[in-house]
Amino acid sequence: MIIAQNVSKRYGKFLANDNISLEARPGELTVLLGPNGAGKSTLIKAICGLLRFEGRISVGGHDNLSIPAKRILGYVPEFPALYPLLTIYEHLEFIAKAYGLTAWEQHADELLNLFELSDKTQKLGKELSKGMQQKVSVCCALLPKPMAIILDEPLVGLDPHGIRQLKWIMRGLKSSGCALLVSTHMIESIEDDWDATYILNAGRVAALCRYEELPEEESLENIYFSITDGGGRI
Repeated sequence: MIIAQNVSKRYGKFLANDNISLEARPGELTVLLGPNGAGKSTLIKAICGLLRFEGRISVGGHDNLSIPAKRILGYVPEFPALYPLLTIYEHLEFIAKAYGLTAWEQHADELLNLFELSDKTQKLGKELSKGMQQKVSVCCALLPKPMAIILDEPLVGLDPHGIRQLKWIMRGLKSSGCALLVSTHMIESIEDDWDATYILNAGRVAALCRYEELPEEESLENIYFSITDGGGRI
């Protein structure tokens, strides 16, 4: 569903992404795992068309910059970027109009209720806490019912109830065949649900782990620390 081939991104002389290839398959949770500065957010922004890059990226067989690709891709950024003078409900209205959605109101109400925002729909973006902004951002990403969704550090800022609800939603999206790409540096947040994990270090893919291929005596945590503490297997 999401395929990145030989993607590189430079900021001046700094190589943030170094020839990265990646695939996030339908019905799977694919994880970008790595320490701060490993290149996770840069890769995600490249996939979403927010940065220029070298290489090729496709979503659902379409070039990632094309309208068909953008119609089936949802994105939850690490730092929510809400409009300060729009209400919560107006944010959803904006997304519905941008995507040309019809009969979207019931789905919007379900999302708002799920994240306990139903009684806060008239609050302005500038009035919301970081956690509430994150919840609105998730609702906006899910409203068009995307076939692929990217979440950059999605659990940061959420309260325990919000974390539980988002994990439940992610499991439901997997079951429905949606491709999920989640960036995190918190191994414990995905240890029960992942299907494939790309461990990034210094801008490169240092390891690709698949859940069903991981030996019983091995753990994702051990692999991660063997790489980030000075290893470097490819």
